[in-house]
Amino acid sequence: MQRAAVDGAERPSWADAGLYNPDLAPVPQAQRDWSWVNMATVWMGMVHNVVVYEAAAGLMALGLTAWELLAAVAVGYAVLFLAMWFNARAGTRYGLPFCVLIRSAFGPHGGQVPVVLRGFCAIFWVSVQGYAGAQALDAMLAALSPGWAAIGGAVLGMSLRLWLAMALFWALHAWIVSHGVHRIRNFELVAGPAVIAVGACATAWGLHVAHGLGPLFAVPPGHHPASWTTFFVGVTGMIGVWSTFAVNIPDLSRFARSERDQALGQLIGLPITAVVFMAMSVITTSATVIVFGHAIWDPVELLLAFHSKWLLMFGGATIILATLSVNVAANIMPASYDLVNLMPRRLRFGSAATLVLAIAVLFAPWLWFRDAQGIFAVLGALGGLLGPVTGIMLVDFYLIRRQHLSVADLYRYDGIYGARSGWNPAGLIAFVLGGAIASAGYVIPALASLTGFSWFIGIAIGAGTYAVLARRGSALATGPLRVV
Repeated sequence: MQRAAVDGAERPSWADAGLYNPDLAPVPQAQRDWSWVNMATVWMGMVHNVVVYEAAAGLMALGLTAWELLAAVAVGYAVLFLAMWFNARAGTRYGLPFCVLIRSAFGPHGGQVPVVLRGFCAIFWVSVQGYAGAQALDAMLAALSPGWAAIGGAVLGMSLRLWLAMALFWALHAWIVSHGVHRIRNFELVAGPAVIAVGACATAWGLHVAHGLGPLFAVPPGHHPASWTTFFVGVTGMIGVWSTFAVNIPDLSRFARSERDQALGQLIGLPITAVVFMAMSVITTSATVIVFGHAIWDPVELLLAFHSKWLLMFGGATIILATLSVNVAANIMPASYDLVNLMPRRLRFGSAATLVLAIAVLFAPWLWFRDAQGIFAVLGALGGLLGPVTGIMLVDFYLIRRQHLSVADLYRYDGIYGARSGWNPAGLIAFVLGGAIASAGYVIPALASLTGFSWFIGIAIGAGTYAVLARRGSALATGPLRVV
């Protein structure tokens, strides 16, 4: 097969330069070496992070008991597992990332719309998670070093000390991603189990102090089970944290050895680990009620409460490890692929990851953290917009394409997916309609109650609309099969 040179790398003659890049190319079978262990540890490294830990506090504040919370987590992550399992199969089968697979439903030009949206959301999460980790690093360094605590001054509304902590934390991110995807895999292979092991130690301490599960698990006399509405809000709250990743799970599954490896790894690493981790979080927090007189959900605050430098160093390193783990695999990696997809002639994965980190600083996360509701409102609205993308991808791959894609045509403007000048109206209409209805509650007060269900609404409307429109537009749904 003839190949053409492009920026020092070779491009197949059948691929258009604006759609192809070695990082976007199908992963050769010989390089798909992620086992179910790798998939499981990647998820282990992502599900236990500060945001998820503190989400439990918010759900219990809604009136859920500890047992109801665990049930909501189990249901929410089971739904996520199913969505990701099915959406991951195309990535495993063809070795393709999300930003290439999406061209099947949206066209090579139209696919840039969900890619930009997903990339924006990923970089926003990089900013939020990175700042949370920098805050933890700053708090620990201040407690350990009087010299660090004495650093004064402020720049652009943030203390100089926190700027330095952010610089250190961003440098750690850059070091991990500088060696590519396989370094990320090896990092997660250590990070995931390590954080689980530390969580197990904290749980053992909680069980010992509370002589059992503790007061948070004690159902108050006369307590009525949470209403189905409240319970469902808890379920969607859990889903909301990872709804964006349901779209780009092929970015990970493309490296899996087989569909069995990606499915088994996600089953162990996602719903099972999530329930175990949440139980650990509640048990540990339950013990803080006995020891300190009130529930401490913030893990950094908990470490500081013990007034032990050794414990602070050990626990703080674990928090940093957990935050790095989720940020690198769940946010930086997909955002980097999205940027490469936008500028395939100029960017490779490493340079795109550096650009992601730079853009994340420009989001000024210290300003967003002054209004926590604003953060989750933005992310919730973006999740509602990405719900239709998940539904469209599932319908396109399973119902319209019947799990068969022409790989070569995904890299061509004039291929079977490039009808109507590279735009697939069916995908775009379904996306706009599903996103508008799913996000209506954020702009129409009378529909505010729907915001808790935006992901489900988006998937249903997007999938249903696309199924009808794509079947009618048979020219967009069929064509000669040319698989490379």
